This record gives sequence, C-alpha cells and structure tokens, in this order.
Amino acid sequence: MRIQTILQDKLTVALTPSHLDLINESPGHGLPLSAEKHFKVVAVSSIFGGLSRIERHRRVHEIVATELREHVHALSVQAFTPEEWEKREGAVHESPACLGGSKHDKRNHK
Repeated sequence: MRIQTILQDKLTVALTPSHLDLINESPGHGLPLSAEKHFKVVAVSSIFGGLSRIERHRRVHEIVATELREHVHALSVQAFTPEEWEKREGAVHESPACLGGSKHDKRNHK
C-alpha cells in the first residue's frame, strides 16, 4: 500500500476531518513523486478545538508516528478548527522552497 494512502486513512479515522488535504511534496525536494518522503497535511477538525498549534501538530504526528519513524522524512502540518477554516476561506500557507542537500551548499558558497 502506498504511504500516502496509509497516511490519508489514519488521519481520516483519527481526526474525522471536515477537510483533509495530503500533498506529496517530494518532487519539490529533488525526489520523485514515488519516493513519498515529504508531505504537507492541511486538516480541519473539531478535535483541534482548545489545542495550541504545537498540540495540534503533536496530535497529527502521533497519529502517523510509525510512518514518520520508518519512511516519511518531513511532514508539514496546518491544522484548523472548522471555525478557523471558515475565517481563512480555505487559504493555506505555501511550503517554502527546499534548501536541502546540494541546493543548500550552492547557496552558501556563492
């Protein structure tokens, strides 16, 4: 089973989200899509009510702990309550450009 499917299923069951995007961002880090190493999660769930941003991230990381330990290298999390999501009108933060590996080295050695 693909890692993306496993992550999607686990997050759906645990969060019962009203909105969930799971984006494979591996190509933006110099890897093929099939590598499934870098993901961005945008989750909207009432479960996040009363939790700080860090507590929300921890909750998501706990849900997919096995995949983070065994396969996934990076997981960006944007977690909102339904009320926050409505106020944002679905706007999310763009992921920053990757500066890892050789890209980082070239930038620092100019």
